[in-house]
Amino acid sequence: MKYYVGIDLGGTFIKAGVVDENYNILAKASVPSEVDGNDEGLADRIAKAATMAMEDLGLSISDISSVGVGTPGAVDSKNGVVLYANNRGFRNTPLGKYLEDRLHTSVYLENDANVAAYGETLAGAAAGYNDVVVITLGTGVGGGIIIDGKIYTGFNGFAGELGHMVVEYGGRPCTCGRKGCIEAYASATGLIKMTKEAMQAHPDSALWKVAPTLDDVNGKTAYDGMRMGDPVATEVVNTYQNYLGAGLTNYINIFQPEVLLIGGGICKEGETLLAPLREFIEREAYSIKGQPTCQLRVCKLGNDAGTIGAAMLWKLHE
Repeated sequence: MKYYVGIDLGGTFIKAGVVDENYNILAKASVPSEVDGNDEGLADRIAKAATMAMEDLGLSISDISSVGVGTPGAVDSKNGVVLYANNRGFRNTPLGKYLEDRLHTSVYLENDANVAAYGETLAGAAAGYNDVVVITLGTGVGGGIIIDGKIYTGFNGFAGELGHMVVEYGGRPCTCGRKGCIEAYASATGLIKMTKEAMQAHPDSALWKVAPTLDDVNGKTAYDGMRMGDPVATEVVNTYQNYLGAGLTNYINIFQPEVLLIGGGICKEGETLLAPLREFIEREAYSIKGQPTCQLRVCKLGNDAGTIGAAMLWKLHE
């Protein structure tokens, strides 16, 4: 049996997992990731998390075939360099070399959203398919593109920023500096903002029973209000899902994937979310009746997708 280590480099924690060749996570470990912008200190912590996970199984680095890391930012995967990551301060950071110096084995790097998409394609809701798009609805809208079984990054490592496609020109400000990006509307943050605005405009809405204060509003609030029959909440949900549907349809029209996966807490709504999205896509997508069409599904692996995808990055370098 061969073993691999996958690393998910998060903003708060570095999570490591030992993964076998059948995509099973056999052991996990995590350490805090804050090191005051010191790149080599961060590499020390990544190596520590990897070692902790190995030791939990009684393994050493000599038992590990390779290590893979999913990191925020644009990545030169060929040379193991993080080109740019604004939230970690990376600028042409040779993170791969730092880790190889510490772990003494082959290390592969890739963007964290791409790695999660790869994990879902290998062992999750898109297993068995080669052309897949994965969208994660959280604080922002993350994305990963798999074409012919491989991660698509563009010529410069920056491809896959699917949250920054404009769906409303001149619309809401986005964190990227543009206006009207789908991230500003279809992220959990966007849904929460729309819900708060609706509550402020309609003080008699039943949404105030679901969330007594604006600080209580979360991604479920509008859906809970809709289930109570509140027309204001229903309008918020419909608006949200129409923006999301428009974005998903755009992705399908561009990539025509076999499967489009959605991840994030909002997916707990299940068919309440998916059924109207399927109707929207069927109505709006560029296709011919009778021809194969994209399947819309929910991600299956959760946080494990990044660990499995990172551990298996070696496959893309054979």
